[in-house]
Amino acid sequence: MEFPVQTANPAKVETACLVVPVFKDGELLPAAAKLDNASERLIGQLIERGDFEATLGNVLMVPFAPGLNTDRLMLVGLGERGKCQEGAFRKAVDAAFTAIAPLPAEDVAVAFTDVPVADRGCDWKARMVAEAAHRALYRFDDFKTEKAPAPRLEKVTLLISEQGVADDARQGARIGDAIGRGVATTRTLGNLPGNVCTPSYLAERAEQLAAESGGALTAEILDEAALEELGAHSLLSVGRGSAEPSRLIVMRYQGADEADEAPHVLVGKGITFDTGGISLKPGEAMDEMKFDMCGAASVFGTVTSVLALKPRINLVAIVAAAENMPDGRATKPGDIIQTLKGLSVEVLNTDAEGRLVLCDALTYAERFEPASVVDIATLTGAAIIALGHHATGLLSNDDDLALDILDAGETAWDRAWHLPLWDEYQEQLSSNFADLANIGGRPAGTITAACFLSRFADKFPWAHLDIAGTAWTSGKQKGASGRPVGLLTQYLLDREADSEVELADD
Repeated sequence: MEFPVQTANPAKVETACLVVPVFKDGELLPAAAKLDNASERLIGQLIERGDFEATLGNVLMVPFAPGLNTDRLMLVGLGERGKCQEGAFRKAVDAAFTAIAPLPAEDVAVAFTDVPVADRGCDWKARMVAEAAHRALYRFDDFKTEKAPAPRLEKVTLLISEQGVADDARQGARIGDAIGRGVATTRTLGNLPGNVCTPSYLAERAEQLAAESGGALTAEILDEAALEELGAHSLLSVGRGSAEPSRLIVMRYQGADEADEAPHVLVGKGITFDTGGISLKPGEAMDEMKFDMCGAASVFGTVTSVLALKPRINLVAIVAAAENMPDGRATKPGDIIQTLKGLSVEVLNTDAEGRLVLCDALTYAERFEPASVVDIATLTGAAIIALGHHATGLLSNDDDLALDILDAGETAWDRAWHLPLWDEYQEQLSSNFADLANIGGRPAGTITAACFLSRFADKFPWAHLDIAGTAWTSGKQKGASGRPVGLLTQYLLDREADSEVELADD
C-alpha cells in the first residue's frame, strides 16, 4: 500500500473518496473548511440540518459533492473537541477505514493530520492512519471455500495543511506501514490452525523470511537432536507428548554500524497448541489455544517490521516452539526436569508449560551477550484477571528497561502496565524436591510466573511481557490482534543511537 503526502488544496484532490473528520461543535478544521467553501457549504449544511451528527466514530458517506474532485465525500465524527485524545483519534480513524474497506475504491485521501491531539505530532497521526488502513484491510479466509471480495484500496493520500510537516508525515506513514505489515504477519500466524502452524511450520517460516530478506536476516533452526545435545531438556519436556517435534528458532539481523555491537534479543513463546498436557484444560474454548504461540507470532511480526525499516541495531529473535499434548511419553505432574541453565524444576502443573520452554530460550540468549532481552508470552490467565484486555503485563529486573518499554508502548499506543517483581514472591516457587517448582499457586500468578523466568535472566537486563489478555479477541470477532508488534518495533527503533530511523526504500 502507498501512503503519499500532499499539501494541495483538498478541494482539488482527485480521489475515489475524500475523508474529512468533524467535531461535534461544528467548528470545521482547516481541510474541512476549504472543502466546505468549495462545495457551497455542503458540510456545514449537513451538520446544521442534522443529517450528520459528529459523535465519535459516526460515519456519513456522501455519494456526490458539488465543486469537489472526489467521487465520494466521507464525514467522520470526532466527538467532543475537548475529549479528542489518542484513543478517540484512533477510534475515529478505525471507523473511517472500516467504512472504506468494502468500497470499490483503489485510492482515498484523508485529512486526519489536521486533528489536534495533545502532545501528538503529525508523524504520530500519520502513523496511526497507516496502521488503521492495514487493520481494516486485513482478511483471513484462507480456509473458506467462498472468500470475501478482496479490498481494492492501494493508495491512501495524507492531506496536510503545512508543507513544513510533510517530512514528519512521510516518516510516520512509513513506520505505520511497516508496523501494519508486521501486525498482519502476526495475526495470520496466530489465526492459522494448530494442524498447520506447527513448530516445524514456524521454522520453515523463519527460513523463508531469511531467504526473502536479501541477506539482511539469517535463520538457524535447532531440532530435537540439537536441543538434546545442547541440554535444553526443559523445552524438550513440553513436547514429549506430541507427534510434532519441538524447535528452537534463531533469527539474526545485523543492522548496527559495528558488527560486534551488543544485540537486543526478543524471545517468543511458541506453543503452537496447548491442551494443558496431562493437566488437561477444560474443553470449552480450547480451540483458542492455537493462539498460545502469539508471543512467537509477535516476534515474527516485529522482525517483518524491522526488515522494512532497517534500524541501525543488532537484533536476535528467538522462538521456543513446541506442542503441549497428553500422551504416554508426556511430562507428568511431579516429574523433575533439568533446564539448560542447570537448575532442576518440579513440574506441579503441565499446563504451566510456557515458562518451561522460555527458560531454556532465555538461557540460550546469554551466549549473545545481549544489551537487553524481552520475552513475549501468552503466559497466565491471571494477567487477564489483573489487567483485562487493554494492557499487556510488564515485569522486569531492570527499572530503566521497564521505563523504556512503557514509553515505547505509549508512543505506539500499544500500552503495557508495570507489575512488581519483588523477592518476596519468589518464595511461592519453593519445592521440596527440586531447585524450584513451575507454579507458585493462585495468588499473584502473573508475578510468580515472571519470578520463575527471572531465575534464568540474571545475566542481562530483562523484561517479560505477558500478552494473555491482549494477543487475541474471543467471541464473534475471534482472532489474533497482532499486539504487541507496535510496542516492540517502537522499542527497537528507540534503541538507535542517533534517534533517527533509517527507512528502507520501497
